Amino acid sequence: MSRQHIDHKDILEFAQDRVNLPQDKARKYREQVRGLRERLERHLDDNPDFALKKMLLSGSLAKGTALRSLNDIDVAVYVSGSDAPHDIAALLEFIADRLVATYPNITSDQISINTYSVTLSFKGTGLDVDIVPILYYGDPDWRGNLISQDDGTFLETSIPLHLEFTRNRKKAQPDHFAQVVRLVKFWAMLRKNENPNFRFKSFMIEMILAHLADNGVSFADYPEALQTVFTFLVKTDLREMIVFSDYYDPATAPACDCDEVKILDPVNKENNVARLYTPTNADLIVTAAMEAGDAIDYALSATTKQETVDAWRDVFGPQF
Repeated sequence: MSRQHIDHKDILEFAQDRVNLPQDKARKYREQVRGLRERLERHLDDNPDFALKKMLLSGSLAKGTALRSLNDIDVAVYVSGSDAPHDIAALLEFIADRLVATYPNITSDQISINTYSVTLSFKGTGLDVDIVPILYYGDPDWRGNLISQDDGTFLETSIPLHLEFTRNRKKAQPDHFAQVVRLVKFWAMLRKNENPNFRFKSFMIEMILAHLADNGVSFADYPEALQTVFTFLVKTDLREMIVFSDYYDPATAPACDCDEVKILDPVNKENNVARLYTPTNADLIVTAAMEAGDAIDYALSATTKQETVDAWRDVFGPQF
């Protein structure tokens, strides 16, 4: 492979300049959520029977995989399952009312109820905090029933275990695991912008890369790591079942329908995180991965810098 014109360090520089959420912004956003959490904790100290039991930063900001384009923060609120309504619309109203009770400085126009979540809008940062309720029944691992943002069904989950799962992969490959996740997420975002029918959610990308890392793939060289990811998607046709052993025995996982995209939640084996992806959705991902892999192949063999840059732009857009 020729690395004369574009190499690992060039991909890293591009990521730092164009892909990654700047550290100062990430710090400010985390502090914003920390303020919300600490206010809830003080409210709980004064009102121990209050229905909202815990608030946790979740999603890409919590995992360290957020993109520069981040415009909202995902937060999970654990709600006493015995006190809260189980009808989704009523539950979201219930959450909104309790947020007003907890945060008296927040006005009603800053709170909006969505299909499956409640949004707090902060005028200072211009950032939205998407709050997703989890019905909680006292599990020590903070397992509870989350409203799926895909279809509104209740799914068992544990935010602390999900964050631990990601931390373990980041610990095994410091810096590189999270960075390659961000690069692939950025690539997928560009494909979505080009084609409204393309979908490839971040959680699926994280699980696929965790699977590769668990099977010995090193992400320390970014051109090679990206090529490995795209090759995996093409070779498996995105039909290879992905399952983890962190919190359950994979042998007990449900059987796989070979034409189904099946990526099992590492915390809940009954939750196929790709269950709403059709064969057409999968084929679009595979086709895009094939094109990206071909572009990287060409970039690594191109004889001029312009040819090399043009090939990488096929992967990462004109900003590259």
